[in-house]
Amino acid sequence: MKISEIKSAVYEMAERAERKIRPVFDQIDRTAAQNTCRVMEAFQEHRVSEACFAGTTGYGYDDLGRETLDKIYAQILGAEAAIVRAQFVNGTHALVCAMFALADPGETILAVTGTPYDTLRTAIGIQGEAFGSLRYFGIDYRELSLNEQGRPNLPAIAAAAADPKVKGVMIQRSRGYADRPALRVADIRTIVDTVRAVNPSARIMVDNCYGEFIETEEPCHAGADLIAGSLIKNPGGGLAPCGGYVAGKAELVERAAQRLTTPGIGGECGATLGVNRTFFQGLFLAPHTVAQALKTVVFCAAMMEELGIDSSPRWDDARADIIQMVKLGSPDRMKQFCLGIQSGAPVDSYITPVPWAMPGYNDEVIMAAGAFVQGSSIELSADGPMREPYIAYLQGGLTYESGKLGVMMAVSAMMD
Repeated sequence: MKISEIKSAVYEMAERAERKIRPVFDQIDRTAAQNTCRVMEAFQEHRVSEACFAGTTGYGYDDLGRETLDKIYAQILGAEAAIVRAQFVNGTHALVCAMFALADPGETILAVTGTPYDTLRTAIGIQGEAFGSLRYFGIDYRELSLNEQGRPNLPAIAAAAADPKVKGVMIQRSRGYADRPALRVADIRTIVDTVRAVNPSARIMVDNCYGEFIETEEPCHAGADLIAGSLIKNPGGGLAPCGGYVAGKAELVERAAQRLTTPGIGGECGATLGVNRTFFQGLFLAPHTVAQALKTVVFCAAMMEELGIDSSPRWDDARADIIQMVKLGSPDRMKQFCLGIQSGAPVDSYITPVPWAMPGYNDEVIMAAGAFVQGSSIELSADGPMREPYIAYLQGGLTYESGKLGVMMAVSAMMD
């Protein structure tokens, strides 16, 4: 399918949708402006210069850019310290390093937002018996289901967190592959307050993937002790070629760093190999790029409403991440939706997405992603497990204009 083949009816539908969502776009722009000020202030305060862009090799000692970027991330995210490293192979890797910082063998980590994202389950030990999982090292794990409205069950959290064995609490901000709302910073603050009331010493961690720069505050501003995420999602601004971050209390960040490297080295090593410039520039662009992705998913929600297709959040709902859940109802419709998104990509637009057994997932997964960076979720993509009720999760869009075209091509493909 080509852009020139988008139906005239789809253009008419898009015009109606854009008229409706203009006030939402205005609010997104206001948030992006405030977050840009926050980023600019951090860059200026830490005196970013050309010298920060030089790469190091080998051990990576005395890397000015790496050390400066750590301080900038910590300031922007409301944390005491941060590690931002190309050596994090993905968001899951950063999250697992952070989880190992929460508890010692014999202690318990309590997940309070239901079963976590699929790729974490093996690392935790929920499924399989993988070498090196949390369970393998004797760290116990418990989880609480959400309530009937898909929200955190605060009474259950208070009861479970009061157990003295619970030393770590995990919150997943984004919906992942679950049919539930993502959590706003105010929701996270409520959970933090609930845990602190019964277990003041618990270490509270937030999986911040897909959530950075959605609001003008981050989970550490709401009292979280540790957060983690991927640079090929929001904070990399579409430029970071790899990597992840962990930020929060200095002691816990160092524990995570020693899991990433080795005890005794922690965050002291890690060559940057010339990626510093893209890490800095991507972070500088991130508030604007996240705004483009938000506009894309808001537009998608409005278009799905025009078609009578159930999607979440609604176009006028408050957002907590860059993900739009689209309930397509059948495998064929899901394939057509993903085909349309793939056709609207700048890279690999000619490829037909097919379901496959992706490592870390229980079901076959279909993925539409024509990205400049492999697996980059800040670039327009759609994916989901091939299981009922056949939900596609749309995210990203480096520019609203290109994201809009991708959504319009998906609508045209489904109309075919």
